[in-house]
Amino acid sequence: MRKIKLMNAISGIIYEHLSKDVYEIGDNVENPDAILVRSANMLEADLNGNLLAIARAGVGYNNVPVDRCSEQGVAVFFAPGANANAVKELVMAGMLLSTRDVVGGIGWAKTLDGEGDKVPALVEKGKGQFVGPELEGKTLGVIGLGNIGGPVATLGTHFHMNTIGFDPYMTVEAAWSVSRAVHRAPSEAALVAEADFLTLHIPLTNETRGKINAEYIAQMKDGATLLNFSRGEIVDDDAMLAALESGKLRAYVTDFPNQKLLNKKGVLCIPHLGASTPESEENCARMVAEQVDSFLKTGSVRNSVNLPNCDLGAPAAFRLTVIHKNIPNMLSQVTGAVAAEQINISDMVNRSRKDIAYTVLDLDDKPTDVLMAKLEAIDGILRVRAM
Repeated sequence: MRKIKLMNAISGIIYEHLSKDVYEIGDNVENPDAILVRSANMLEADLNGNLLAIARAGVGYNNVPVDRCSEQGVAVFFAPGANANAVKELVMAGMLLSTRDVVGGIGWAKTLDGEGDKVPALVEKGKGQFVGPELEGKTLGVIGLGNIGGPVATLGTHFHMNTIGFDPYMTVEAAWSVSRAVHRAPSEAALVAEADFLTLHIPLTNETRGKINAEYIAQMKDGATLLNFSRGEIVDDDAMLAALESGKLRAYVTDFPNQKLLNKKGVLCIPHLGASTPESEENCARMVAEQVDSFLKTGSVRNSVNLPNCDLGAPAAFRLTVIHKNIPNMLSQVTGAVAAEQINISDMVNRSRKDIAYTVLDLDDKPTDVLMAKLEAIDGILRVRAM
């Protein structure tokens, strides 16, 4: 029976794909074959020798030691798009809340408690301080048109906004999902200069950390609103606060509060609610459960952070999976070792992703212990598994 450790409470929907007849699952499981994690910090966690996979039930994976996993031949999975609808809805809510001061107005209305019959008149007298523009007719700029940005852009058109997008890495599949009413910006700079509302849907990388700095903000339209539902570190907080103080920007909506941003004029801090819906949590759990089950049973790889996609059916007889460095002469060494044991290869798949490659061999005979030892001894091989 294979073992799966839960690092956080995860929706019970995982048991639709991870049968208790096949897997021992729990938070006290020792030496697991796979780990399911949500928010727990695993950056310094020990990776036991049996560990084959870590699956992050969410979109980000900054809490998983991806590089260390790759070095040890551990597949890392995540759930791209599983929370897309939840985040999309909150982005639109953020825009609506930032135009008219709805949050401030609600707070002010509570102060009228005890005024009795005067409340309606006081509301009419005081409501002007919370007035703001409508979304219709304004320009929405979307940076990143992937699983979340694409639907946000499409929803913007439903609000009759002039919606423009920019994504130099946009896939054909993503393009099919975006409304034809969304205009393609010729450059990021052109989009930034035109947007009344600029929303970010890009990953946090070394290149994007601090991307929204003073120089970037200077290119933005005066009085624009920035929405950040990607990662807090993408925005330089000091530059953002200076822009709000000077009036260069009207508002900053972020799902990533920190001490600098709390109670600052023009900042709307949402407590990281982007994926906080029961539907989103179930979608994430379902997706990673399917991925882990398929990987452990057949070697299939879908939505991995560090391995190439490799969608496989069940093996006809015996299957050997090899995770190795993407360097010359690896395939010949692997196939040569198999041939030396007089085992026929009935089918073979080889895929690569940057520095890592994944080779799957379907064999007519069961891999011998001698073959496994030979393969594990080859320099550059990170993990060998027979099934």
